[in-house]
Amino acid sequence: MGPEPSTPLMRQYNSIKQKFPNALLLFRLGDFYELFYEDAVVAARELQITLTSRNREKGVAIPMCGVPYHAVDNYIAKLIARGHRVAICDQMEDPKLAKKLVKREVTRVITPGTASDFNLLRSNENNYLAAVARCGELAGLAYVDISTGEFRATEAPPDEVEPIIEQIGAREVLSPSQLPLFGAIPEGSIATRRYLRTELDDWIFQFDYGRRTLSEHFQLHSLEGLGLADHPAAVAAAGAILHYLRDTQRAALQHLDRPVFFRQRDHMVLDAVTVRNLEMVEPLFGGPAESTLLHVLDHSTTAMGARLLRQRLLKPSIAPAEIEARLEAVEELKKETILRAELDRDLAKVLDIERLLARVTLGSATPRDLLALGTSLSRVPLLRAFVRRLHSPRLCDLHERLDELADVAGGILTTLADEPPLSLADGGVIRAGVDPALDELRDLRQNGRTYILQMEQRERARTGIQSLKVRFNQVFGYYIEISKPNLHLAPPDYERKQTLVNAERFTTPELKEYEHKVLEAEQRILEIERNLFEKLRQRVAAESQRIRSTAAAVAEIDVYLCLARLAAEHNYVRPVFHAGAEMQVISGRHPVIEQLGERERAERFIPNDLYLNDSTDLIGVITGPNMGGKSTYLRQVALISILAQMGSFVPALSARLPVLDRIFTRIGATDNLALGRSTFMVEMTETAQILNSATSASLIILDEIGRGTSTFDGLAIAWAVVEYIHQRLRAKTLFATHYHELTELADLLSGVKNLNVTVKEAGDQIIFLRKVEPGRADRSYGIEVARLAGLPLPIIERAHAVLERHEEREHSVSEELSPGAAHPTQISIFTPIDSLVVDQIRSLNLDELRPIEALTLLAELKKSVTSDQ
Repeated sequence: MGPEPSTPLMRQYNSIKQKFPNALLLFRLGDFYELFYEDAVVAARELQITLTSRNREKGVAIPMCGVPYHAVDNYIAKLIARGHRVAICDQMEDPKLAKKLVKREVTRVITPGTASDFNLLRSNENNYLAAVARCGELAGLAYVDISTGEFRATEAPPDEVEPIIEQIGAREVLSPSQLPLFGAIPEGSIATRRYLRTELDDWIFQFDYGRRTLSEHFQLHSLEGLGLADHPAAVAAAGAILHYLRDTQRAALQHLDRPVFFRQRDHMVLDAVTVRNLEMVEPLFGGPAESTLLHVLDHSTTAMGARLLRQRLLKPSIAPAEIEARLEAVEELKKETILRAELDRDLAKVLDIERLLARVTLGSATPRDLLALGTSLSRVPLLRAFVRRLHSPRLCDLHERLDELADVAGGILTTLADEPPLSLADGGVIRAGVDPALDELRDLRQNGRTYILQMEQRERARTGIQSLKVRFNQVFGYYIEISKPNLHLAPPDYERKQTLVNAERFTTPELKEYEHKVLEAEQRILEIERNLFEKLRQRVAAESQRIRSTAAAVAEIDVYLCLARLAAEHNYVRPVFHAGAEMQVISGRHPVIEQLGERERAERFIPNDLYLNDSTDLIGVITGPNMGGKSTYLRQVALISILAQMGSFVPALSARLPVLDRIFTRIGATDNLALGRSTFMVEMTETAQILNSATSASLIILDEIGRGTSTFDGLAIAWAVVEYIHQRLRAKTLFATHYHELTELADLLSGVKNLNVTVKEAGDQIIFLRKVEPGRADRSYGIEVARLAGLPLPIIERAHAVLERHEEREHSVSEELSPGAAHPTQISIFTPIDSLVVDQIRSLNLDELRPIEALTLLAELKKSVTSDQ
C-alpha cells in the first residue's frame, strides 16, 4: 500500500482494501474495474495489460490498470487460473443519484475453490474447496463444490489427508495457520502443489463453532442425522468451509447439500499414484487426452453426467448390490436402442442445471442463466415419460426421483422474455403482460417516437423551418436543431442549449417536460424489472433442494445412457461378480489402446486371458521383451476391474470377478530431485505404501521393481517383495520383470505362476505377438528392441559381442557347478555355497568372542571353504 491518500476516492479504496489484504481488489469506477498499487503491478503482469499511473499522492505516482466491466469475467478467469484471490468491489448506488461519493462495497470474493462462473470452471470436472482440521489423533477433512452444492466430510489419520486431497483434485485447501499436516516443500524448489493453501484463524476450526455453524445453516437440532455426531474433526472442517463460503460469497447458499459423512473404505480406494499410472483422467508425460480412460468413457450428453461419470470412475463401488443395480440399468438401456436415441435427444436440450442453480442461489445469475434453467427444467416431463418405459429397479427409482418442477419452469418461462438481454441494465428482461405498470411505462417509451415526429411536424409548421429536427442523444438528451441560416426564425420561447459550427440546438418547456417523463419512465422500467427479476430469483432459489434432487437424477440417467452406448458400440460384456476370490477374464482388451489402435493404426487389438485366485494362482510373474505388451496387459487387468465396479460393462468376451477393496500400481518412476528423491527412492516409497496398505482383497500391479539400483540389490528386493506378498498379504498380484531369476519362485512357492508375452523370431528380426501365455521367457530381446528404436548399428553389433562373451562365461561357470548336466544351471544368489559354514557363523556369540579367537576361526573357515573348492 502506498502513502496515505489525499482524495476521498482513494481513501474509500484504502478502507476497503484493508479488509481484503490477500485478494486482488477490482474497484468499480464507471465502465471499468480498476486495480491500484501492488495489485495493479501483479494484475498487469498476469493479464498482460498496460500498467499506468494515477495522479501523484504526496509526490509518488499510484500504479494502476483496469479492465472493462463487460469483459471482467474473462480477466477474472485468468487470475483464478493462476492461483490468485479476487475481490469484486461494486458501486452500490446509481452515480447519477449519488449526492457525494458513490457508495461501494465488496459483493463477493472469488478464489480457486469458490469459483462458480461458467468461464472459470471445466464443465466435466468438479471444483472442490477443502478444509482440514485436527481433533486429537485424527484429522478432519471436508470438501464442497460450490458450483454444484456437493458437500462431504470424513476423518482420517493425518498422513492420509493430503493423498485424499490430491485424489479429489481440490483447488483450494483451508487450514489453521500452524497445522502440520502437509510435508514441507523446500524454499526455492520447483515442486509445487496443485492447490492453493489458505490459512484462517484457529478459532474457525473449533468443534463447537463448527457444530453451531452447521446446525444454524441447515436448521438442525443435532448432527446425528448427518452421521457427524461422533466425528468432531469432520464437524470442525465442515464448519470452517461454511464459514469461509459465507464470508466470501455473501449469499444464502441455499443450494448446498447437507454434508454427508463418508469413509475411504466405502468405495474402492485408488490413490493418486494408481490414477496417474493407469492414465485414468490425465495422460502421462503430457500426452494427448485421447490416451485416458475418461476420454474413452465420456460420451455423456450433459455436463452433470460428465461430472458424475468422473466421480464414479475415481470412486468405484465396493457394495455388490449397488454394483448390480448399476449394471442392470446399463444392460436394459443397451438393449433399448430406439429409446436410447430418444433419451439422448431430450438430454441434449438440458443444460447444466446444477451450476445454473448455484448461480441463482448465489445471486450472480443473469437473465439468460435463469431462462436457461427454466428451459432445461421444461425438458424433465418428457425425460420422465421416456424413463417410465424402463423396468430395471434403479431406473424405476430414478423415474420417481424426477420432479417435473412444472411450477418452477412455468414461473420462469412466463416471467422472462423469450430472448432476454445478457444484463438487467439493458432492459427488456420481463415478458409483456407480467406487470401492468411496467407495460404502461413501456408504452410511453415505445410511443415516444410517434410523439417526437408529431412535435417535429408541429414545430416546422409553427416556425416555417422545414429543416428543423427534434433529436435525442445520451449526453444532451432531447433537443431541437436549427441550421445557422434559419436562426432568425427561432421563436422567443426556444432556449439555447448548444452551439455547433453550422447549427444551434434548443429546448422548450414542453420538450423538457417530455424528456423528464421519458427518462423517469426508463429508470422506473429498469427498477420494476430488477424487482421482478429478484423476486423470481428468490422463488427459484427457495426450490433449490427439489431442483438439486432432479438434477442428480438427470445426471445418473445420463451416466447409464453413456455406458450403455459404450457397451453397444464397442462390444463390451456385463461382468459377473461373485463372493469368492477368483478373477477370470476371457479375451480381455485394454479399453484405451484398443480404440487408439482402431483409429490411428487400423490394428486389431490382441486380447488376452487372465486367471488369478487366492491359492494356486495368487501371483503371476510376467517376463518377456520390452514393447511385447507386458505393461498393456497389467493395465488392462486393473482397468477392467475398475470399470466393472463403477458399474460399466467391460471389454472382454466374459469376466468373472471378485469385489476388490483397493488397486495398487507401481509402474515406472522418475526422479523428484526437487524433493531430494531419486528414481529408486520414489520406487521404494511407492512399493512401501503398497505393502503397508494392501489386503487379501486387493489387486497389486507391479512393473519392474528394483531396477533403480544395482542388479543384485534390485533382484534381492524384488524376490523379497514377492515372498512377502505371498506369505503375508495374500493379495492377487501381477508382477512384470526382466529379472528372469524370479521365475524360479514358481518352483519354490505354491501360488506363484509364470507368464510370458510371446515373440516370433525370423532371422535377426523379432515379431511381437502380444499374447500372454503360461511359462517363462527364455530371453529379454533387449538388443533387438534397441535396434528397433534406432540405435546406431555399431552399438548393436558391439552389444551382441559383449552379450555373447558374458553368456559363455556364465555357461562355463554353470558347467563347473553342475558337471554332466544336460543344460547349464543358472547361478542363484539365494543359495549359500556351504550351509555348514553358514550354520557355524550363525551359532557364534559375538559378545563373548575374543579377537584372537575370531582370527583363528576366520582362518579355519577360509581353509574349509578353500578345501571344498
